[in-house]
Amino acid sequence: MSRWYAGRPVLVLGGLGFVGVNLSRSLLAAAARVTVVTRSRARHAELAAIFESCGARIVEADLLDATAMHQVVRGQDVIFNLAGQSGAVTSMDDPWTDLEINCRGNLTLLEALRTENASASHVFVGSRLEYGRPARMPVHEDDLLRPLCMHAVHKLTVEHYLAVYQHVYGLPSTIARLTNPYGPGQPEARATYGIVNRLVFLALEDKPLPIFGDGSQQRDYIYVEDAVDALLALGASDAPCGRVYNVGSGVGIQLADMARRITEHVGGGTLEFVPWPTIAEQIETGDFVADISRIAADVGWRPRVGIDDGLRRTVAFYRRGAVYS
Repeated sequence: MSRWYAGRPVLVLGGLGFVGVNLSRSLLAAAARVTVVTRSRARHAELAAIFESCGARIVEADLLDATAMHQVVRGQDVIFNLAGQSGAVTSMDDPWTDLEINCRGNLTLLEALRTENASASHVFVGSRLEYGRPARMPVHEDDLLRPLCMHAVHKLTVEHYLAVYQHVYGLPSTIARLTNPYGPGQPEARATYGIVNRLVFLALEDKPLPIFGDGSQQRDYIYVEDAVDALLALGASDAPCGRVYNVGSGVGIQLADMARRITEHVGGGTLEFVPWPTIAEQIETGDFVADISRIAADVGWRPRVGIDDGLRRTVAFYRRGAVYS
């Protein structure tokens, strides 16, 4: 895989966020010609300088900036789109900002691609939240989509944009519906949307780990290195354009069980069962486990890092204070 990317121009939108920083590092290690777009260079100043020293081009720009998007997409072979606003509850508190960034921003990008680089391979990172409350497990890509929050609605809307632009203008795209990533590279101050990493930080400080309800809700947690490998495989693949892929571990773990494993690996922290906040309870999706057979069949990707190995690596990374995002 790394040889395929060597020397290729690759654009990573949101390349200094949690998943993005891990993807950007892997691309640099593969000798790709990497351009990273970030909304705030100052927020990631140290990392931006490190990436530049490794040969990356860092561009400070907003997805909504049409002029900047036209400039950065030119000449790129592969575009990984991880930009946007995250957070299910946040999207309910402020749906207008989520709409502006995640919908209008992606239309801005698509218009830039249409006029500047219609042949580039475009990998869009969606969300398992698009399924809403699944009717069965594991959840297949063709199962019914019933989003329960505005963030999921807007992610799904972008998927429809991609389908239209492919049909009308021939823009190639692939969609990766990501489950719950965790692992190195997410600072404590920005772990709001990464439940495992947030619980790891709390355990390292020997604080209570808040668990909503009885903690029986299952989630499909994927180690960030596996998620990055899946994205790289999709970016290099000749799989059918427009196809949707679940990117997860394919294994469900109850939140309370995950929290207990974290305390065992850390040797600190205690579980604290708390009532559901009103909005969070209303948009809670229930159990979720992804069917990952499609991506395995089409591009040969399978996760390699088991949950305990992933937790061990994650705890070791943050215990060292080695934050690179």
